[in-house]
Amino acid sequence: MDESLHSTVTAGAEVSHDSAGFVEMLYEAYLQDPASVEGDWRDYFDGLRGGIQETPRGAVQQHFLELGRHRLSQPAQATGSQAGNSETHAGAAAQQVASALVSAYRVYGHISAHKNPLTIRPAAQVPELTPEYYGLTEANLSETVHEGPFQGSLKDVIGQLEASYCGSIGFEFSYLPAPEREWFQERIEGSRGRGQYSEAQRRRIMGKLNAAEGLERYLGQRYVGQKRFSLEGGESFIPLMDRIIQLGGELGIKESVIGMAHRGRLNVLVNLFGKKPSELFAEFEGKKRLSEDPDVAGDVKYHMGFSSDVQTPGGPMHLALAYNPSHLEIVSPVVHGSVRARQDRRNDTERKQVLPITIHGDAAVSGQGVVMETLNLSRLRGFSTGGAVRIVINNQIGFTISDPRDTRSSRYCTDVAKIANAPVMHVNGDDPEAVVFAGELALRYRQEFGKDVFIDLICFRRHGHNESDDPTMTQPIMYREIKAHPGTRAYYAQSLEAAGVLKPGEADALIDSFRDRLDAGESVVEEIRNDEQSLLALDWRKYLDTHWSEESRTAVPAEELLKLSEKLTEVPEGFGVHRAIDKVLKARRDMGEGNAPVDWGMGETLAYATLLQDGYNVRLDGQDAGRGTFVHRHAVLHDQSAVDPSSEEYMPLAHLSAAQGHIEVIDSTLSEEAVMAFEYGYATSAPDSLVIWEAQFGDFANGAQSVIDQFVSAGESKWQRLSGLTLLLPHGYEGQGPEHSSARLERYLQLCAQKNMQVVVPSSASQIFHLLRRQMIRPYRKPLIVMTPKSLLRNKAAMSPLSEFTDGRFQEVIGDSGGNVGAKRVVISSGKLHWELEAAREKGSMQAEVALIRLEQLYPFPAEHLETELRKYPGAQVLWAQEEPRNQGAWLMMQDSLRDALQPGQTLTYAGRPASASTAAGYAQVHAREQAAVITAALGEKVPVQTIPVQQEATAQS
Repeated sequence: MDESLHSTVTAGAEVSHDSAGFVEMLYEAYLQDPASVEGDWRDYFDGLRGGIQETPRGAVQQHFLELGRHRLSQPAQATGSQAGNSETHAGAAAQQVASALVSAYRVYGHISAHKNPLTIRPAAQVPELTPEYYGLTEANLSETVHEGPFQGSLKDVIGQLEASYCGSIGFEFSYLPAPEREWFQERIEGSRGRGQYSEAQRRRIMGKLNAAEGLERYLGQRYVGQKRFSLEGGESFIPLMDRIIQLGGELGIKESVIGMAHRGRLNVLVNLFGKKPSELFAEFEGKKRLSEDPDVAGDVKYHMGFSSDVQTPGGPMHLALAYNPSHLEIVSPVVHGSVRARQDRRNDTERKQVLPITIHGDAAVSGQGVVMETLNLSRLRGFSTGGAVRIVINNQIGFTISDPRDTRSSRYCTDVAKIANAPVMHVNGDDPEAVVFAGELALRYRQEFGKDVFIDLICFRRHGHNESDDPTMTQPIMYREIKAHPGTRAYYAQSLEAAGVLKPGEADALIDSFRDRLDAGESVVEEIRNDEQSLLALDWRKYLDTHWSEESRTAVPAEELLKLSEKLTEVPEGFGVHRAIDKVLKARRDMGEGNAPVDWGMGETLAYATLLQDGYNVRLDGQDAGRGTFVHRHAVLHDQSAVDPSSEEYMPLAHLSAAQGHIEVIDSTLSEEAVMAFEYGYATSAPDSLVIWEAQFGDFANGAQSVIDQFVSAGESKWQRLSGLTLLLPHGYEGQGPEHSSARLERYLQLCAQKNMQVVVPSSASQIFHLLRRQMIRPYRKPLIVMTPKSLLRNKAAMSPLSEFTDGRFQEVIGDSGGNVGAKRVVISSGKLHWELEAAREKGSMQAEVALIRLEQLYPFPAEHLETELRKYPGAQVLWAQEEPRNQGAWLMMQDSLRDALQPGQTLTYAGRPASASTAAGYAQVHAREQAAVITAALGEKVPVQTIPVQQEATAQS
């Protein structure tokens, strides 16, 4: 420790100008390792933390400010030479106050910043930012002080602090780690809180402002009353985005994926992405559609995505605007998934070449839970994208609420940023140069530290939620002020004319010039590169116009399976394998050698291994995906003798060969909505990767229903956006109650149309092997919904001989294995129920009279395959049997397809549970009784209740 500092900083002493930074540094060291701090300070910090639970770093500054204010307000205790030198005491007091004020402005300056373009709620006054708070008077303000980059009279220093921290930007960063905090302080204080721009740069800002306002006014006059979700009031957003893109190119960014809801979207398309105004006008006039294909539904113009290449000082950059539904914030995790895939494709391990930018609304960013879920992913190993620039277009009203008492419980709409330890800049939308400066800081911070950063662009909304809405009904005071506001462009034009950057009348000429360019209909963005096929974008053409029935060889030679099984069951020397898993590995070695039938876990693992050997990538995530919720997968092993947590994992799938594809198996955070949306985004940008999201139980996907409804099932029809995302949804009735039985199969079938996705219920190890391989080997990229088993994972009946892996394929329909040709009763079922029916048939007296058919693929419906099987049973009674209640499961959605497949003389009936409000019974005895009744109805022969197995959940979260 520096002795000179130590002599002036004793525990509990007032904060001097030398000691403030030292104390912060000392506290940082204490937080990392309390033993590294000397005894007095360690005791002091222990006491401080005892009074402040989970003390944030900024709380120490606050504590010292309070301490300093208290001490400085006390009468001086003059002794010796100090008693005769009041001027020296006054000077020391001023210096101490200067130190306290610098810390106070860094922590609290944002509260008093002039960040709001509207005056209805003026900035709050913070006592800690005044010398009076520390007991000084007007006479003390002339004292000379020096604190870091601030010097001069105390009055001058206060003015410098005001300029830095209470100008048009309010900075929140005091809770960051010391290096990041110092990074911000250096840039804010060195520039006095705003950037310095050349005449050319200021003219560019003006040009983008002019374009932003000009497009909105043009559309408002040409298409009166039509919805466009105008950007008016927040026009500074366009120069902000322009600067981020251009600076991003300088900093080495090659791609940017942008997600935003409706507000300002049309402006972004035209003024940043270079979409031709003539194409936008055609959409307004109803003259343009995505495709003449009847399977393409299209979407409204303010949901549509776009991509283009723009020239930057660092070379071309590919921009992709994500398609989005009206779910507001749901597009954010989709963007991050797409960015992660693009970074992986580039081998961008530092995650600096692809930038996610997400644009939020002020009400949505604080009101939608998926925002928090997505922020929570930002630093996790399997999901990090190196930080996002997050921009809130804060029009201070949301839909119709502008009273803060009704909008949120926090000071700012961006306070959710603190869960990711992300800095926030609150910037006045009426100061375009401050807005651009905030964008520069945000991007440089992201590139430097790899973290999220927020820009809270405080502006207003000139019109209602849409252009036919009248906001004066609910916000008369706010809209009186908005009506009188001339617009940001007008204000900035005046300032540029006063500075001599624009000539008198030149601003009006810019308006006319831009309008002429809109009339011409061509792109208004000069930096657009018009290559027919972007060299920076992924080419999806080989995946278009394909069909689910295309043949694909999924069988694998026995010798290759043997080699892979050896690799899959090896562990490094000295690796402590759990004794239960050691048995699993030995059993899998026997399976690979053909000495034992292959179980589900090995069949699934072999599918991944063979795909990796073929050069495909595999990405699997879910809650406890590495082990498997039901302890069947064991893809990630943990060294039982390890002492270093960072090196106790081993994944055999990652060590097959030097040329294999990339494998990620991720135990995800306890989130469904954001994680599934992330994986959907990843899959839309990685057609050569098998991307899988696994639910802990199938109905946990309920928490991500908006992703399924608005992206997975409808993304292709709305936006012609292909995705091969696979969902593994554990499903089956084993007496585990309403929440752990059904994956809600009926919901997926209800969403099926126009060959939009695949819904399957595989019943054996070889079937899951061929199914997963087929998903990649075919050039057919549609979502795959798999009803995976629970109890069936260890059912010997579901095991498969190795020959079914070396010679077989995925069978959409599997006929009766007993060869009961001519049976008069044919039961069609799926999944676990088939094996229960088979077991009951073998024990009964009607073995030769009942044929059992497995329907493995429910959609697209394999009509030809089913008809082929049904022809074997002329005149038979055909039953559809299911475990689910009659109003759930497959029956209601599939009965027409089943009837169409019947052969002459055949009839169709239902065997299953009666309709129910709940998915399943909660009592084990009731479940067993119901299950026995289902099997009895299907086979036509009574089944004893006591023969129905009941599995109590033991390994999965409830």
